[in-house]
Amino acid sequence: MKNFKLLTFGVVMFSGLVQAQEIDYSKTIPFDASIKTGKLQNGLTYYIKKNAKPEKKVDLRLIVNAGSVLEDDNQLGLAHFMEHMCFNGTKRFPKNALVDYLQSIGVKFGQHLNAYTSFDETVYFLPIPADNPEKVEKGFQILEDWAFNAVLTPEEIDKERGVVLEEYRLGLGAQKRMMGRFLPKIMNNSKYAERLPIGKKEILEKFNYETLTKFYKDWYRPNLMSVIIVGDIDVAEMEKKVIEHFGSYQNPKNERVRQFFEVPNHKETFVAIESDKEASSTQVQLMYKDKEAVKPIVTVGDFKKYIVEELFTSMINARLDELANSATPPYTYAYSYHGKTWSRNKTAYQSFAMTGEDKQLNTLKVLVQENEKVKKFGFTQGELDRAKADFLAGLEKQFNDKDKTSSDRFVNELQSHFLTQEPVPGIVWTYDLAKKITPVISLNETNELIKKFISDENRVVILTGPEKEGLKKVTEAEVFKMLEVNEGDIKAYEDKAVAKALLRTEPKAGSIVKKEVNDKIGTTILTLSNGAKVTYKKTDFKNDEIVFEAVSLGGSNLFSDEVQKKVGFALGGLSEAGYSGLKLNDITKFMTGKIASVNPYIGNATEGLRGSSTPKDLEYMLQMAHAYFTDLNQDKEAFEAFKQKQTNFFKNISAQPNFFFQQEFQSFLNKDNKRFMGLIPTEETWVKMDYELAYRLYKERFSNAADFEFFFVGNIEEKQFEALVGKYIASLPSIGKKETTKDTGYRNVAGSHKKVVNKGKDPKSMVNINIYGDAQYSAKDALALQAVGEILTIKLNERLRETESGVYGAGAKGSMNKIPYGSYNFSISFPCGPENAEKLTASALDELNKLIVNGPEEKDLTKFKEGEIQDYRKEIKENKTWLGYFTKSYVNGSKADEILTFEAKVNALTVKELQEAAKKYLAKDKVIGMLMPEANN
Repeated sequence: MKNFKLLTFGVVMFSGLVQAQEIDYSKTIPFDASIKTGKLQNGLTYYIKKNAKPEKKVDLRLIVNAGSVLEDDNQLGLAHFMEHMCFNGTKRFPKNALVDYLQSIGVKFGQHLNAYTSFDETVYFLPIPADNPEKVEKGFQILEDWAFNAVLTPEEIDKERGVVLEEYRLGLGAQKRMMGRFLPKIMNNSKYAERLPIGKKEILEKFNYETLTKFYKDWYRPNLMSVIIVGDIDVAEMEKKVIEHFGSYQNPKNERVRQFFEVPNHKETFVAIESDKEASSTQVQLMYKDKEAVKPIVTVGDFKKYIVEELFTSMINARLDELANSATPPYTYAYSYHGKTWSRNKTAYQSFAMTGEDKQLNTLKVLVQENEKVKKFGFTQGELDRAKADFLAGLEKQFNDKDKTSSDRFVNELQSHFLTQEPVPGIVWTYDLAKKITPVISLNETNELIKKFISDENRVVILTGPEKEGLKKVTEAEVFKMLEVNEGDIKAYEDKAVAKALLRTEPKAGSIVKKEVNDKIGTTILTLSNGAKVTYKKTDFKNDEIVFEAVSLGGSNLFSDEVQKKVGFALGGLSEAGYSGLKLNDITKFMTGKIASVNPYIGNATEGLRGSSTPKDLEYMLQMAHAYFTDLNQDKEAFEAFKQKQTNFFKNISAQPNFFFQQEFQSFLNKDNKRFMGLIPTEETWVKMDYELAYRLYKERFSNAADFEFFFVGNIEEKQFEALVGKYIASLPSIGKKETTKDTGYRNVAGSHKKVVNKGKDPKSMVNINIYGDAQYSAKDALALQAVGEILTIKLNERLRETESGVYGAGAKGSMNKIPYGSYNFSISFPCGPENAEKLTASALDELNKLIVNGPEEKDLTKFKEGEIQDYRKEIKENKTWLGYFTKSYVNGSKADEILTFEAKVNALTVKELQEAAKKYLAKDKVIGMLMPEANN
């Protein structure tokens, strides 16, 4: 069913034109015949599917149907600890050999190679190259070792304690403190309330080695496991490998029963009102838990019920979105859905909202009333028709791309099939049946759901937010009052008329005056009668996708310092007004059943538009682009609503220690920059914002199409596309003038510095090390600095994580910019314990110095090369990669066809070149930022 859950949908549907068909609702949903599945004698389940996207890659996954909920009282946190140990040494790959080998073939730790532990399962991800049989064989050896051959020596367990405790430390904070108080009410004191996967600190510090071994032997066994293989492979050969690597293992004698724990029902309403001095947001959650246990979707009738729920969810959220887009939004955002809670076995109808710190009660009332409005009056036929159209449009998009689906999508679906029996019928069956069932779903069927969803029993209300002087805390009595429904307050929803078009007037078409072709990279370049340039590339990467960006040099750097301070944050809210006289809600309704979007932006050095669409809806995307150029609404009321939502969202974010640190550190770096306004707008900042001035500047920035270059990549039908370009882009106003970027002259603080920021009650620190400066841009040096950053990341994790057990993870990143001025930037960052911050900073700088003095080791350069090339070969088959490269080339003034030489440039990198880059750029002043807890804690 993941086929449906990850999508939004659209083919316009007129129920009156669709005749009901004979549908056998008792029929069992079939299993996708393209997937080979089976079960070994020992109970291990396997799934194998051939899928060549991406080419020469295979996604391997090991799923253990056991997680933290199965831990004994002396094992809290050991399900997750066991996940860590599987990367720390196995029979075939002792100590760090596993990660070392995988990095050597281009598998990046954390990005590609990963795992997670939840309440009910532990899952290991292993995407590897399939261009060599030996690599695939090694992949199976790794999966086998994870499953049965982890090496749990006292030495390695003790080393990993520090790493896991650092991950535990990362989770400390306001949210965890509040969750510890409200989770027992949501889960009604079930096992789930007592078994958070991260565990308990005192157990992680002191558990006996045998306790971990016992968990591994009890739960890592064949009849609780699944192996999934999806990729560019031979299915029969993979099945042999599954049997070879997993068939000989036996389940333990007198095996422990894999229990599935229930969440008890309750008659009363549980209320949790939690606050914290470090809470960064204000939230409201209203939950109605189902009394019955979760039932799997098995029959066509179950599938129909699923679609009914999806339509219901779409309609209720459309209403909640309309309120968020109103002149006086009652919350920043809100949504409702029916789905699983923290437990597999417990579902609930849940409404969630983020709101203002003093608006929790009003927001709760709105959520209650919107549910009651559906209960009393139901939805309208227009709402249902739109929901059906959106549902089917997204499903059609997935159907059209059925032969271009990424392997990880299939792996996720098969994982859900193994763990929760979600059906996997395949998109062809799904789309075909959905087209038959969806039209015959009645308004009464969707309207009846709310009566099943909401009840006075099994109800939970959770309010969380900041605790500070002057802010009155909500009481339980006030919450219960908001849950009471006054029938007189409930008014029927008004379904306003849908707009007839996105544009007020038909544009007067311009023309294409010049057409060039670059055969090297398959692009066509059009020069238009208004001076605008359009570059497009037709691809077959996706059947139902076109991505787009228009970009112009200039941006807000062209504004004076004084003007920038009046419009800096206002520019981001201009699009909230809509265009062509249409409000956002009008546009949303008009776009029912259509898949297209465009968003304008004004950055420091550029301005432009970004968008995407299906080929079928390309014209709508171009209409949106035309409207953003020529007919953006001026609506002070919409801007005031945007300000209110932004204020609600950001008001308390500085209470979060990490954000406060970043704000203070960036303010220090920019202390000489008169244009720097902080990372977020404050209430005082909003007072200074001039909406009318921002609007005028936007119109100015988008008044000259000749100063823009438009890029399109995707499944483009060239004749139709060029006609639409003539109509919607060549018709845009222009004055023929070309602008360039401006260097404002401001720079980050010069010299070596150390800035310590004290914030937070928990023993948590963060270290940022920055090296930066002016430099003439060099594409070769930029690649070398990127390589130095990724190699240093490997060395930092080897030393700070694996050797010193002082961090959960550390990273370094190097880059160069050409605009608005030539510069380089290199950063190192990691979270850690305050007691280790100085020591680990010294270790990090020592590793950097080794790269400067000695250069990287050849084996680490090889890891970088393999990782980059593997990513490149995958990404070069994606539309967004080409689009990003085109815009980057335009901004930097480089040749777009250099994308074809990337692999050669990576392979040509040498240890000497990286060392020279490190010496040239990194043996300089450093600015260190360090977050430490407040002294009185």
